[in-house]
Amino acid sequence: MTILLDAYNIARSHGTGVATYGRNLARAAAGLGFEVNLMFGTRAGHSRKQPLLNEIALAEGDDGQSEPRKRRALALPGQVAKATGGVLGTRQAREVSLSGEVILPPALGVPGARYWHTPQLYELANAAFRATGRMTRVALPGTDIAHWTYPLPVKTPGAANVYTLHDLVPLRLPYTTADHKRHYLTLCQRIAREADHILTVSEHSRADIIRILGVEEDRVTNLYQSTDIAKLMESVSPEQIAQEVEGLLGVGMREYYLFFGALEPKKNLARLLEAHLMSGSRHPLVIVGAPGWGSERDVALLKQLAELDTEKRIKWLGYLPRQTLATAIAGARAVMFPSLYEGFGLPVLEAMSLGTPVITSATSSLPEVAGEAAVMVDPYDVRSIARAIKAMDDDDSAVAELGQRGLVQAERFSAGAYRERLGEFYARLTGTASRLPHDARPAQPVPLTKAHSA
Repeated sequence: MTILLDAYNIARSHGTGVATYGRNLARAAAGLGFEVNLMFGTRAGHSRKQPLLNEIALAEGDDGQSEPRKRRALALPGQVAKATGGVLGTRQAREVSLSGEVILPPALGVPGARYWHTPQLYELANAAFRATGRMTRVALPGTDIAHWTYPLPVKTPGAANVYTLHDLVPLRLPYTTADHKRHYLTLCQRIAREADHILTVSEHSRADIIRILGVEEDRVTNLYQSTDIAKLMESVSPEQIAQEVEGLLGVGMREYYLFFGALEPKKNLARLLEAHLMSGSRHPLVIVGAPGWGSERDVALLKQLAELDTEKRIKWLGYLPRQTLATAIAGARAVMFPSLYEGFGLPVLEAMSLGTPVITSATSSLPEVAGEAAVMVDPYDVRSIARAIKAMDDDDSAVAELGQRGLVQAERFSAGAYRERLGEFYARLTGTASRLPHDARPAQPVPLTKAHSA
């Protein structure tokens, strides 16, 4: 069976939860023995005379484009005409053959995958949808399933078109995202009508999709998510982690709290900072994350605290490479993730996978992921968060116990369990159960269990 996956987020230079989802999905499909095709849509054109440039475009993504060109990309009349004209016909994907001369980023490496490119596909498709309300068609003959890992106004004729809607945060917490809400709602409603099936990553998100978009229950499936972050630390001893943490942060292992993720409104960083100071914790709070949309107040607060905090109780590191981030997670006393709303909550799973305790919110999908392996708080109540920090400060045995519970809970979301769920879904979608590998059997759903409260 042949699977087409968009590389809309996979190709981004800084990792995101959606990018991680796409990479894990591609590797799971390849692990099931399916032919995986990755569809790129960078701003670079497709060169027939210099095929090496096509490989370079995949490796470079859109980072090589100058900012002025990015800003005016769809302001030119010719670009607008190209965008709207594209929906009237079918755009043809062109394969990018890999010579091996260009070293692709590790995130783009999927065993046995084939790489395809349709210049500016996703940028122009979004512009065309805004102008006409129609989906852009892109052809890749022989495709059984076109799996779009994000709400994109694109479809492949002749294939079963599946769309992953991770959450409906732009509609439920509109003040926390930069999305154009009318466009987002219209696009999600179109996907709800036209998709052969919709996937999501939690039972909470599934309920939102069914209720708000009016999708029939049998057309929405939750497969949850997975993470491979533990592989980065498989051969690293606790002694080495402690040494690396000391060098990176200047503190000992299990002697700091960690928040990681993009700095954006739904992450609730201001309340977390206030709660940490209120708790009087002797352990510093380390913030790992680059500024995102709407982060101006959080950044200003972090800078102000840096000036006033003579004891260095708050440390902001900005963006860290994934290997270094894994080390920071593995050495933390606990990961703090009091988010206001999540479709899944990947940082919670990543922390549990590395045996690190978690303090997170008793809202949205987070109790599904955390199970009984985390301390749950009210994300809107600073005192609730502060109590959780204080309790973790004073109880080394609870830290050890929660770390062990996290490892057990994380197994429910293992790569093998995810691959089985994905294989069973693809088989049901196309009626090819007899062609599936023997081990691609339906997995039991992850139960929603009662979590600890602070």
